[in-house]
Amino acid sequence: MAGNPYAGYLKDLEVGGKTFKFFDLPALGGSKYDELPFSVRVLLESVVRNCDEFSVTKSDVECVLNWANQQNVELNFKPARVILQDFTGVPAVVDFAAMRDAVSKLGGDPDKINPICPSDLVIDHSVQVDFARTPDSLQKNQDLEFERNKERFRFLKWGATAFRNMLIVPPGSGIVHQVNLEYLARVVFSDSEVLYPDSVVGTDSHTTMINGLGVLGWGAGGIEAEAVMLGQAISMLLPEVIGYQITGALDQYATSTDLVLTITKHLRQIGVVGKFVEFFGPGVTALSIADRATISNMCPEYGATVGFFPVDNATLAYLRQTNRDETKIQTIEAYLRASKMMRNYSDANQDPKFTQVVELDLATVVPSVSGPKRPHDRVSVSEMKQDFLQCLTNKVGFKGFGLRNENLGAAGAFEYEGKTYSLKHGSVVIAAITSCTNTSNPSVMLGAGLLAKKASEAGLSVAPYIKTSLSPGSGVVSYYLQESGVLPYLEKMGFNNVGYGCMTCIGNSGPLNDAIVDAIEKNDLVCCGVLSGNRNFEGRIHPNTRANYLASPLLVIAYAIAGRVDIDFETEPLGHTEKGEPIFLRQVWPTRSEIQAVESKYVIPAMFKEVYSKVTQGSKAWQELQAPEGKLYPWDTTSTYIKKPPFFENMTEELPQQAPLVDARCLLNLGDSVTTDHISPAGSIARNSPAARYLAERGLTPKEFNSYGSRRGNDAVMARGTFANIRLVNKLVGKPGPKTVHFPSMQELDVYDAAERYKQENVALILLVGKDYGSGSSRDWAAKGPYLQVLTNFDMLLRASIVAVFISGHQSCHCRIF
Repeated sequence: MAGNPYAGYLKDLEVGGKTFKFFDLPALGGSKYDELPFSVRVLLESVVRNCDEFSVTKSDVECVLNWANQQNVELNFKPARVILQDFTGVPAVVDFAAMRDAVSKLGGDPDKINPICPSDLVIDHSVQVDFARTPDSLQKNQDLEFERNKERFRFLKWGATAFRNMLIVPPGSGIVHQVNLEYLARVVFSDSEVLYPDSVVGTDSHTTMINGLGVLGWGAGGIEAEAVMLGQAISMLLPEVIGYQITGALDQYATSTDLVLTITKHLRQIGVVGKFVEFFGPGVTALSIADRATISNMCPEYGATVGFFPVDNATLAYLRQTNRDETKIQTIEAYLRASKMMRNYSDANQDPKFTQVVELDLATVVPSVSGPKRPHDRVSVSEMKQDFLQCLTNKVGFKGFGLRNENLGAAGAFEYEGKTYSLKHGSVVIAAITSCTNTSNPSVMLGAGLLAKKASEAGLSVAPYIKTSLSPGSGVVSYYLQESGVLPYLEKMGFNNVGYGCMTCIGNSGPLNDAIVDAIEKNDLVCCGVLSGNRNFEGRIHPNTRANYLASPLLVIAYAIAGRVDIDFETEPLGHTEKGEPIFLRQVWPTRSEIQAVESKYVIPAMFKEVYSKVTQGSKAWQELQAPEGKLYPWDTTSTYIKKPPFFENMTEELPQQAPLVDARCLLNLGDSVTTDHISPAGSIARNSPAARYLAERGLTPKEFNSYGSRRGNDAVMARGTFANIRLVNKLVGKPGPKTVHFPSMQELDVYDAAERYKQENVALILLVGKDYGSGSSRDWAAKGPYLQVLTNFDMLLRASIVAVFISGHQSCHCRIF
């Protein structure tokens, strides 16, 4: 702190007989500070504490302090920590190791680039649900996943010892964002003499979930994450902050999922790309931390950088519930009160100034789903049947499948386990309680369990051919589902625990039965997936579910029992008793008060203590896994998972010049809402794709292909997987699929093959794209992939001859310029 120009604002704070120091921001900012949004106060503290007049300057501090008049001005921000999810954490650590290697070759000291900021590496392995609906599906899936991904796990276990200041959470422990919420988050760093707010960047877009706990955090690319690990600042624009005022209370039959889908649609309509959203108002007090985290989790879907809930007494209560250290909780409270970062949502005098204020009355929230192709296309459950039927005949688009009227009655019969069943448009074939959005929330998880109990006792069941699965976000969820007595009823409905991690939401639902696939494809059926996830982009969930709806865990079970989405729950029964009596959804739906009674009794600190006391130990397979030792990773040149990246080869001290575009060709002509799932799919690798051919040439069989998400440590696979989504619509071709037309030959090729041909011909390329290009997650590879498709050698990174050209006059694009 000796060189910090604001060292004079360091003040003492005594907590429990121990003296800490903190930067007295209220004294520094005066009335200006009181008007700052609470999220901006976190930015201010960081630039004040890290001001060295080199990477962070006094002008950065002045910009943040004068936030109301300085928005969209660039500043340097140093987050407190980094969290690396396995998917994008792999390339980050690979590049980091390559960086050490490059420094060694140049005669430097690689130890000097060891990470110097706390890093939480969570191996949130993506479990493929090959086994479901059986009591031992959890162990079967995890055994298979460990077999498939042993090489990746070995590499990451090496990284845990090669770098200092890094904590690793082994596979099988939970979804990265839930582990972050329940265990990793500090809220306030108190391990050193100086207290400061927790803040984080993570290599997954849903890092934003932690904002529900009052920790400022968002998703970043691998390169940005590495920079922070090396002690560098992130260059960012000082954002506009939208104040989202919440009033009222939720109806007894509305869930937090219904709320978040409502907010997602609302904010997407307003337009909050590149902005902070900060929630305030008396209605926030009615929301649990899990509710708030659910809202913050969906931040990428409504397009904001963060959806921030400042810390209040409910936050402190949650820290106690999740077995955080009491001494640290007292320190957290004392610091936040001293720095005026502790919020009382009922006190309007604390309300800061915002760029814009919008409002939502919780009483207006109704049961909802979102789909069939985008997470912000919310539909009230009461209107779901009519909406789906309209989608069938609407022209092909986000709300349309373009079916002819004469095809609406199509149906396909098939045999399954000795019985004959029939599918039609709207039939549910996948029903999954999955993803970090909802599995971290006890209210909806217990609600699903109570609904399953009531439905089972009424004699209702789920058809056996529907692929049902339950993937809890952490061991705590399994614990309270078991202790509350609802788990057996979930299992009876077919919702067995299939593993801990990202599953159906990221496309790892596993294969459907061949007879089902045959019935769907032969009859061109629009069959459905229903999941409690956060993403339902085209081609993401499963190749054979053309319509996918996001819903609360309760509604996932309801639609699974019904077996179709074109049902009006008010007038049509879920099913019938043995006596033929109709059972309606309202008869088995638990009220909010019922759910809260069970939650207060069974979600207790002892569960969190037991689960997280051994979270870093891992399974027996993890403990027995042998990993290399040493500071440099011994690269296996034959590996198809972990490939030494080429970014540091032939590096020069001077930046190469950007080459002008001359006689460029159009590689793709795309419309609006081309997401990162279209650009860089995370799901299964199609057998006829360039990536499949690459793997087959190396002796792998289709069952060994795994997923694009599991192979993000191999740039050769990822380059071939760029624009490989089966639902990509390229106007140059005119039909869905990862194809384009090569000019001037007019030959139809896979996108990668066309890019390779243009590369050989030394032809520059452009993309024509529309609104919201690049929205979604996996943005790191959505940027790298197009680069890699056109680069002749990787030391010419800045000479990449591809550029995205925005059409339709839209300005609010999530984008990268290539």
